Amino acid sequence: QVQLVESGGGLVRARDSLRLSCAASGRIFSSYAMGWFRQAPGNEREIVAAIRWSGGVTYYADSVQGRATISRDDAKNTGYLQMNSLKPEDTAVYYCAVTKSYYYTSGGLYDYWGQGTQVTVSS
Repeated sequence: QVQLVESGGGLVRARDSLRLSCAASGRIFSSYAMGWFRQAPGNEREIVAAIRWSGGVTYYADSVQGRATISRDDAKNTGYLQMNSLKPEDTAVYYCAVTKSYYYTSGGLYDYWGQGTQVTVSS
């Protein structure tokens, strides 16, 4: 069992940066993967980025390519999403999730979800 808690969201200005954190209370095994998803009002949930916990393999949505960096600190059992050059369209609730599956680019494959953290980017 894995429990996840996101933090780091808030109100920022366009072109600013922030880092979201995802702290896991259960053991994340090296075969697992962590993903970041977001959902804006009226929109469907979409994947932002994902990383296999063993490291090395990452995925980024086209909308954040070049602006987002996903990472993890295994010793702290924590994942991170660094977002740079933020845009108003990045405004959404951001969710951290963990999947036990080898496949990690689809939200339907994730087993554990955090409660979400709000990110608001002003113009």
